[in-house]
Formats: sequence, C-alpha cells, structure tokens
Amino acid sequence: MSSEPIRDPATDHLLTPQNSAFIVIDYQPIQVSSIRSMDRDELVFNIVSTAKAAVNYGLPIVHSTVNVATGRNKPPIQPLMDILGDYPTYDRTSINSWEDVEFKKAVEATGRKKLIMTALWTEACLTFPALDAIAEGYEVYAVADAVGGTSAAAHETALRRLEQAGVKLISRVQLYCELQRDWNREDTVPGFMGVFDNFDGFNVEKAMEEAS
Repeated sequence: MSSEPIRDPATDHLLTPQNSAFIVIDYQPIQVSSIRSMDRDELVFNIVSTAKAAVNYGLPIVHSTVNVATGRNKPPIQPLMDILGDYPTYDRTSINSWEDVEFKKAVEATGRKKLIMTALWTEACLTFPALDAIAEGYEVYAVADAVGGTSAAAHETALRRLEQAGVKLISRVQLYCELQRDWNREDTVPGFMGVFDNFDGFNVEKAMEEAS
C-alpha cells in the first residue's frame, strides 16, 4: 500500500498545517460559566483539545481576550493557558475582535487565508469576526463542538447564520484528522493520538485494545 504524493500543502483545498491559522477568542471564566448550549466540562475539554491540535501541527495561533487590561474581566481559563501560555494574547475592548487593530494585524501577519476559528460566545464573539473575515476573502472554519452560546437556540441560530454566510463547520476530531491526513506523517502522530480521548475519560483506541 502506498499513499499518493503529498499535495502542495499551501494550495490544498483541505486544511493543512501549511495553509491555515488557529484563532481562539475569549475563553475566560465569565464566558465559560455563562455557556448553556453544551456541558461546560465538555466545552473546556474540546477547546483545550483543539488548541493542542493547533500546537501539535505548528499552526500560527492568534489568541484574543477581552477587557483584561481594563480590569473588567479575568485572563483565559488555566487549562487553555497550560497549552497556549507561551503565545501572546491580544487584549481588546471591542466585542468584535476584527475591529481591534492589533488582533487584525496579527491575523494578517500569519499569511494564511484559512482561519480555524473558535470563540465564546457563538452568537457574538465568533459570529462577528467570522462574518468580517469572510467579507474580506478569508475562508473560515468554525469548530462547532469547541464553541458555545448563552442558550442552545443562540448557539444553533448563530451557526446557521455563519453557514449561510459561507463559514464551514467542522468538529475537533475532523480537524485532527484533516491536519494529520496520513499515518506516514510520523512526526505528528503522537499528538494526533489525543483525538481518541473523550471528555468523560473514554478512549476508543484503548477500549479496542482491551477487547482484543
């Protein structure tokens, strides 16, 4: 068995480590505690897992916070900072991060046109910059199970609006698999194995090994 030659990773229509950037916005305590669209422990697990994928595949990462400098809000949750603590954060006062000069410059500086975007809340801090990015010619991929809203209706309605505007919805597992693509890319396989973990502790790979 042999794989096809690796397609040009810069021009591949699928996500690759060479053509995409990871955007993470506002995973701060008050935002996390206000989520009502999914289990908060699962949300935290999924955003941390997604951030691990971004680090494992060497994606440019743009991390934004809101109102930390003003004292109105706290820094990002510690589980996320354990993964992204070495990366700068771009603090702002605008609800729409795309309207913050430093944030937008950081996105442009990545040189990537495919943006893997995560944010709290889905209905505001994800929707607004995603729509602006689409309008400026970027491709936006929203990790649907790593974002959340203030209600199930708010979250689902926002995702529908994003889809209608051309945003592509993906999951954290799909992201891992799309970036990895081939088991022969051995350098990133150890980090890829985290795809088998679940927030409740179940690991399908380990379960299959125990059953065999």
